Amino acid sequence: MSPKSAVNHGLRRLNLGIFLMLSASATSGYNASQINSLLVLPEFNEFLSGLDSNSTGLIIASVSLGSFLSFIPASYVADSLGRRRCVSIGATLCILASILQVAVKHPWVFFGARIVTGAGVGFSQTAAPLLIAETAYPSQRPTLTGLYNAVWFCGSITAAAIAFATLSIDNSWSWRIPCLLQVLYPTMQLVALFVIPESPRWLVSKNRQGEALAMLTRYHANGDMHDKLVQDEYDQICASIHAEADQKSASRWTAFFRSKGDMHRLTICILLGFMQEWTGNGVTSYYLPPILGSVGITNAVHQAAVNISLQFWNLMFAVAGASTSDKYGRRVLWLCATTLMFIFLSTSTVMAGLFAEMNILQAGIAVVPMLFLFCAAYDFAYMPLFIAYPAEILPFQLRAKGLAVTLTTDSLACFFNQYVNPVAFSALQWRYFSIYVGCLVVVFALVYFFFPETQGRSLEEVAQIFESTKVKDHEAIMSDSDGSKQSSFVIKYEE
Repeated sequence: MSPKSAVNHGLRRLNLGIFLMLSASATSGYNASQINSLLVLPEFNEFLSGLDSNSTGLIIASVSLGSFLSFIPASYVADSLGRRRCVSIGATLCILASILQVAVKHPWVFFGARIVTGAGVGFSQTAAPLLIAETAYPSQRPTLTGLYNAVWFCGSITAAAIAFATLSIDNSWSWRIPCLLQVLYPTMQLVALFVIPESPRWLVSKNRQGEALAMLTRYHANGDMHDKLVQDEYDQICASIHAEADQKSASRWTAFFRSKGDMHRLTICILLGFMQEWTGNGVTSYYLPPILGSVGITNAVHQAAVNISLQFWNLMFAVAGASTSDKYGRRVLWLCATTLMFIFLSTSTVMAGLFAEMNILQAGIAVVPMLFLFCAAYDFAYMPLFIAYPAEILPFQLRAKGLAVTLTTDSLACFFNQYVNPVAFSALQWRYFSIYVGCLVVVFALVYFFFPETQGRSLEEVAQIFESTKVKDHEAIMSDSDGSKQSSFVIKYEE
C-alpha cells in the first residue's frame, strides 16, 4: 500500500521528524571519524606527542569503549522509558562531552570526555533506529531504516570537512573547533523529539492503545480513523505484542535461548557486530592517513582531500544501497558486496606489497582507487543493512535488547580494531590487509548459511521466518469499546 497523496500533512510531519532523527546516525559518524580527521592536523598530533602507540590507540578507541559500556543499559531505558527519552539522554551526553573536549588540556582528560561521548552515542544509537522503524509508514520503512546507517557518512563528511577547514590554524583551536562543532547533530536530535511521535509499538506494550491508535491515525492516515491500513496495522501490532506478552519470559534475556529460532536471531545479532568491523573497513575508516603515508601520499593537505572525497563517495553508495535493498533483497546485496570486497581488498594488498617491497610507484598509487572500490562495495550492503536487518528480524519484546547486542558486539570489535590496528599495522604494514581478506571468506559463508531473506515483509511477518514448524494458531480478537468485534489477525508462536 502506498502513502496518501501530498496533502497528507501527518505523513509529512512524521517524515520530517524521521529525517531529523537520522542525525543520530550522523552523530555516530562524526564522532567515529573525528579522530581520523584530527590525525591529519599537526596541532592534534602535537597534543598526543607524549604518548606511546598503545596509549594513542586507547584514546582513539575511547568512543567505542564508551559505546560498549552504554548499549545494554540503553536497551533497558528504551524499553522502560520509551524510545524518545532514550534518544534525549544520548543527545544531551554528547553535547556535554563536546563542551568538555574543548576545555581539556591533557590527553587523558580528553580520553574521559570521549568515553562520555561514546556513551551518548550508545543511547542514541540504541533507540533512534527503533523509533524510526516502529513509526515509519509501512511501505517506506525499508528505505528509511536503510538510510539510517547510510547517513553515518554525513557525520563523517562533516568531521572531515571541518578538520580540512581548520588545517591552516596554527594553534590548538585547529582541533578544538571540530570538537566544539560536535554539538551540531545531537542538537538536531533534540529538535527531532519535538516533531516525531513515540513508537506505537512501545505504547501498546505499555497498555496505551488509545495513544498508539491516535498516532497511527494522525501520521499514517492524515486523521482518518476508519482508514483500512491503520486498522490493519493497529490490529497486527496489538495481536503480535499481546501474544508475546502472554509468554512471561518474552522480554527477558533468557528469551533468546527459548527456541532455535530465537538463538538463530541472537547468533545473527552477534555476527553482524563482528562483520561490520572485521571485513577491512576498520583499517580504511580509522587509519587512512597512515595507509596513504605507507604508499607515498604524505602531504597533509593531500591526505585530507582524499579523506573528504572518500566520505562523499561512501555516502553516495550507502544511499544507493538503502534505496535498492528492498528491490534486490538483503542476501543478494550482502553476498555480492562481500565478493567484490574480497576482490578489491586482495588487489589492494598485492599493490601495497609491490610498492613496499619493490618500490613501484604506480602500484602504490593504485592502492587508492582500489580502496575506493572496496568502500563502495561495503557501503552498498553493509552500511544500510547493519541497523535495518536486526531491527527487522527481532520481535518487539526483544528488539531493543537484540539491537543492543549487535551494537555492543560492534563496539567491542571496533575497540579491538582501533586499539590493535596501530600496533599491528606498524609491525606488519601491507601484510596486515591479508588478515581481513581471510575474514571476508568467512563472512561470505556465514551470510550464505545463516542469514534468511526478509524482503517484502512487515516487522510482524518477518518474525515468523524464524519460528519452527511446530506452531499453533493464536487468533487475537480486537474489540471496540462497545464490545463488538472489530477485526482479527492470526499469528503464530512456538509452543
